[in-house]
Amino acid sequence: MEQAQEYDLVVVGSGAGALLGAVVALDAGMSVLIVEKTEVLGGTSATSGGGIWIPDNHDMASNGLRDSVDAAFRYVKACAKGLSSDDRVLAYVETAREMARYLKTIGIPYRSMAKYADYYPHIEGSMPGGRSMDPADYNAAKLGVDGLKLLRETNPGQLIMGRMTINAFDAHVVLAREKGAKWLLTRIMLKYLLDYPWRFKTKRDRRLTGGQALVGGLLTALRKRRNVDIWVNSPLQSLERDGNRVTGVVVEHQGKAVKVRARRAVLLGAGGFERNQAMREAYLPKPTDVEWTATPVGCNTGDAIRAGADAGGQLHLMSHVWGGPTMSVPREDKYRAILVERSLPGCMAVNAAGKRFVDESCPYPEFQQAMYASHARGEAAVPAWIVFDARFRQNYPIGAMPPGGAIPDHRLRKSWLGEVYWKADTLEQLAAQIGVDPDGLVASAKRMTEFARTGKDLDFDRGGNVFDRYYGDASVTPNPNLAPIDQGPFYAIRIYPGEIGTKGGLLTDRDARVLDDAGKPIEGLYCVGNNSASVMGPAYPGAGSTLGPAMTFAYRAIAHLSGKPIALQRTDLLEAQRAPQLDEAQA
Repeated sequence: MEQAQEYDLVVVGSGAGALLGAVVALDAGMSVLIVEKTEVLGGTSATSGGGIWIPDNHDMASNGLRDSVDAAFRYVKACAKGLSSDDRVLAYVETAREMARYLKTIGIPYRSMAKYADYYPHIEGSMPGGRSMDPADYNAAKLGVDGLKLLRETNPGQLIMGRMTINAFDAHVVLAREKGAKWLLTRIMLKYLLDYPWRFKTKRDRRLTGGQALVGGLLTALRKRRNVDIWVNSPLQSLERDGNRVTGVVVEHQGKAVKVRARRAVLLGAGGFERNQAMREAYLPKPTDVEWTATPVGCNTGDAIRAGADAGGQLHLMSHVWGGPTMSVPREDKYRAILVERSLPGCMAVNAAGKRFVDESCPYPEFQQAMYASHARGEAAVPAWIVFDARFRQNYPIGAMPPGGAIPDHRLRKSWLGEVYWKADTLEQLAAQIGVDPDGLVASAKRMTEFARTGKDLDFDRGGNVFDRYYGDASVTPNPNLAPIDQGPFYAIRIYPGEIGTKGGLLTDRDARVLDDAGKPIEGLYCVGNNSASVMGPAYPGAGSTLGPAMTFAYRAIAHLSGKPIALQRTDLLEAQRAPQLDEAQA
């Protein structure tokens, strides 16, 4: 085994949490090595929407919004359902806004999404908008073409016509068909098509948005700093220990096992385990299949989770995922997540009985959980089906299918029929093709059509809250999420209970230190992102609840490692939570 040089900090993984931790460490004067198992950087973060969930953030005031640590703490604590420590929750809601301001100082400004509601509007402390933030568009020229080649490409579903990027603000205008949507879409396409100097260099859009903007900005920040090395194609093999202290790593680098000493610490940020079928079988609800996940192939195989556990780290939340329905698309290397199109009016989700089992416009983790719940009741909802009519097909995108008004059926690949989508003149014929009960399907469509007329979904209250309505069609009344399903031909796509990542991993404290089975920190070992157990417990409080904590706890980790730990300010909230527990125990 070769002995490599020493670094102050070794970072395992290259997602947002890992890269942000590296940048902060460099600013603190440390030497840093980043090891990444694949040939490109960015992990799942680069393929994500790039959003971060930041309570009481610096941009809320510009939108006339007010928030507080108190409200955010109550909200996240309720969401976590006792599966995340109160001090860790407080650490997040206090520090996230500071981390977001730091992103701005290193050239990655974020904007508050004033109309994007928290995912659980019924829980005390939720906000009707403003906590989720989207990164400003980033000019790839700052990173350079060579740097862009190192940045993992985004998912096809986040591109217009497979080429052009779009940010969350513009996507909302287009999907909700707000005023000016067509002109906005035209402008985005023209800007890309006319950017000839850049297009001679690469087919990738100069305009980086979402996770591409975030990771592109972080890579640019790294390139501006000294004292950092990056090894790609270098998977982690194990952690080195001296007693209870982690002292370094063993990685495979250039075909050899190399031991690297970490003078101060190792930071794990290598994602979850959704790409490991054996771990899925061991921990996740059944049925489960590695093919259903929407995360990049070759990433998130649980290597760093297992290495941390071998070093004595405690595992937590291993049966939970950041769930979402996914679909298979030929020639794409991974399943495609169906995150927002379900909100558009004129579609419904059904099980094998042809019955609806969920509010189709609900947050995607709730949708995935509803699939499993329906399946557990013997209703065969794995897979399930999204059914829609000709009106929906004409006006809206769904999965891999653009609106029929832009790409009619005859221009879709012929091989897609019966594999990506199913089509029939009547609902009964469609039911026969997809293997669902025809009477149930016809009855569900008839009931949905009546709900569209009255504007009230009596079964699941679709469109009955501010979150549902965000991705509804603003031109549809009386309910932007409901439209008749009565105009043939009829269509269906098949969906599976996939995910955008697992949320179980190594249990950490408020400074991202890995805890052992006795609840004590393992010296020299920190962990962030989906490599760690989520601070959100089993829930998904709002858009950006993965990347926000990943970077916030990386920020806290480096502060602690630098000897300047970030103290909790509102400890009175922790005391207020302890009092009822004491009373309850005494009773």
